[in-house]
Amino acid sequence: GGLLGRKTGEGFYRYVDNAAQLPDEAPTPVVDNIPPVWVSPRAARRPEIYQMLKNLGADIETGAAPSASAIILVAPLGFDITTVAVVERLDPARTIGIDMLVEEAATRRRVLATNPVTRVDIRNAAHALMARDGKAVSVVRDSGGFVTQRVVATIVNIASDICQQRICSPRDLETAVTLGLGYPLGPLAMGDRWGPTNILEVLFNMQTVYGDPRYRPSPWLRRRGAIGLSLQHEEE
Repeated sequence: GGLLGRKTGEGFYRYVDNAAQLPDEAPTPVVDNIPPVWVSPRAARRPEIYQMLKNLGADIETGAAPSASAIILVAPLGFDITTVAVVERLDPARTIGIDMLVEEAATRRRVLATNPVTRVDIRNAAHALMARDGKAVSVVRDSGGFVTQRVVATIVNIASDICQQRICSPRDLETAVTLGLGYPLGPLAMGDRWGPTNILEVLFNMQTVYGDPRYRPSPWLRRRGAIGLSLQHEEE
């Protein structure tokens, strides 16, 4: 056997009584004066972000460009925060990202991402703001696709490739995954719920960031996304 894992109690997590011991949540920074927030016009789910910020009591800037003191909030699909700051000509020191693939109301945690030069005061202010309503907040380092986007898009893409190869029908695939693995949604239903075009955008952009062929979108997925067809559609 290996030296890491449940049997030894050591690994990525520590295990006690066969249960992973999760680390404590990072404390929420105490910030007396939170700067105003400017949201990128290209942000995913921009109206939801505005409503979230309003609910959190944020001072929201609505101008065409951010002021010199604003937190710059971006919400890319697939791209990393550095790329977005460069492409949109934003000040990277004040730019921070939020994962908005999944609708805000359906999540139990907000995930923020910094880039290599995001200022500590900006990071702390964004963290404090996002935690105002008691929702858990994680702050991660820059990466294309955050975590959720990368995992969901990859699952949907693999499922699409299985259907493309006619290993099974979309209906049979959904049944196998929901019953066999206990997922609340099958992979194709996931793709439909969060949008085939959004999944495609995540995959295309992650392939640009990483150059990794694993993120190349399945032609089966591309065709359905292009014509607005449900991924669960059965071809005759």
